[in-house]
Amino acid sequence: MQKMIFVVDDNDTNLAAAREALRTSYRVMTMPSALKMFAMLEKLTPDLILLDIEMPEMDGFEALRHLKESKADIPIVFLTSLVDAQVEAKGFQLGVIDFVTKPFSAPVLINRIKTHLEIDELIRERTSQLQNKTAQLQNLQNAIIFGFADLVESRDENTGGHIDRTSTYIQILLDSVVERGIYDGDTAELNRELFVSSARLHDVGKIAISDVILNKPGKLTDDEFEIMKTHTTEGERAIVKIASRTDDDEFLNNAKLFAGYHHERWDGTGYPRRLSGMEIPLQGRLMAIVDVYDALVSERPYKKPFRPDEAVRIIMDSAGTHFDPQVAGVFYEVRGRFEDVCMH
Repeated sequence: MQKMIFVVDDNDTNLAAAREALRTSYRVMTMPSALKMFAMLEKLTPDLILLDIEMPEMDGFEALRHLKESKADIPIVFLTSLVDAQVEAKGFQLGVIDFVTKPFSAPVLINRIKTHLEIDELIRERTSQLQNKTAQLQNLQNAIIFGFADLVESRDENTGGHIDRTSTYIQILLDSVVERGIYDGDTAELNRELFVSSARLHDVGKIAISDVILNKPGKLTDDEFEIMKTHTTEGERAIVKIASRTDDDEFLNNAKLFAGYHHERWDGTGYPRRLSGMEIPLQGRLMAIVDVYDALVSERPYKKPFRPDEAVRIIMDSAGTHFDPQVAGVFYEVRGRFEDVCMH
């Protein structure tokens, strides 16, 4: 299919000349003003725009600003009889890719357009290849993460399926927090996919805990519990070590905060740092509820599972002491979705 070119100029002679020069090679649509162009852009997206600078109502510079503000990814070439360094500098600064001087010759116009369309197509092709490669790397990263997290979980005979369930719970809770506009400052720039994926590493520090303690069927002694508590700092330390060898800051920073802070308590009696309230990162405040809920509704050698409504009651009774009260309020609103996950 032929490429589409918009020609925008308030001079009928220029429009006719451009149409005649380009019509055998391209689909050409001519418009007498920038306002007409924007109206047409609501229906069609051209491959390139030839845009006059000197026009009434809205000149080419203003039109170019609006195009860039709208994130329109369309190559723009200025048509102009204004040839000076200041005009060119301003145009290139705003994002124009070239200037064609009026009156133009047909061969020059055709060759300029052909060159820029070929460059644009090459850029899009390379961008697509890069995006595909990035997606492949992301898939590989996820596979490694999932495999590593599952390896850690496989050592703990008491928590089968914990990682998958808690990841689903985190997704539900995070989406609900965002939808309600709670903690906008923490979530405005958040990549939710990375956030949820990194939650799978919250218990990665258990790799450093002895099987004797990790799989003890009864209650841990005080000394054993102190050792178990180190899975938070061990997990954080392992992730920091990985981060020192990579540039993937956002994913690993999320993972570090999940690992190191998910046992802190709102009232400051948690571990390992005894932080309280908003001192606890959002990752820790969300995972605190998710982790406890999953532990309550799951069977363990030393206890039977609580019913989902009992688990909800226990968590809500601890809102403001163990748990962030605002996050607990959101959890209560979506408790039915948590129950759906734990019952399947």
